[in-house]
Amino acid sequence: MEVVRKPEFGKGKVTNDYGRGFYCTCHVELAQEWACGDGVDGYANAYDFSLDELNILNLHADGYSILHWLALLLANRQIAPSTPLMKRGMEWLKEHFFVDVERYDMIVGYRADDSYYSFAKAFMRNEISVECLARAMHLGDLGLQYVLKSPRAFQRLRFLEAIPAKHEQFFPRRRQRDEDAQRKFREEAETEDLQGVFLRDLIREEVKLDDPRLQSVLFG
Repeated sequence: MEVVRKPEFGKGKVTNDYGRGFYCTCHVELAQEWACGDGVDGYANAYDFSLDELNILNLHADGYSILHWLALLLANRQIAPSTPLMKRGMEWLKEHFFVDVERYDMIVGYRADDSYYSFAKAFMRNEISVECLARAMHLGDLGLQYVLKSPRAFQRLRFLEAIPAKHEQFFPRRRQRDEDAQRKFREEAETEDLQGVFLRDLIREEVKLDDPRLQSVLFG
């Protein structure tokens, strides 16, 4: 990993969670964990950033939900449906919850590391309810990520410092965080969820989006 004094607009993978952009966190230790590979040291690059007059999509604001996040993830990540129902579910989510992010300067939302990505796929396979998915998103304690999407947003960045991150210190923390989240998720998923709302219930319209069981999950 390298020191990035001036991030360049237009770089980055289109298959990242929210498409091409510059991904940041407010938590220095999380940045240090992700800066390190197995056996590779890195840097957490720190910046000053002004939010003034930016058009920001905050997926945790009123009116947005865990399903808006998931629809964006499905649009950008490469997820191959394993069943016809999963394929229909992907289409249904994009149809009802997709948000066009190209008109925004910045996006605020969950970060889908390996564990969160597996939680999302479990919901798509109808293995867990939407309520379980919402709870699972807090298991890894990853906080939120902030994604700069426009030239105007990139112009607001001012480099402060590069904070060293040693792999022997931070990579084990990253791995342990993921393992803990997976373990807690397995415990959560094994509980009986007879009253939960699954993706198949939403697709079949057996549960409407104004169902009281969904309000804290979808629009809380």
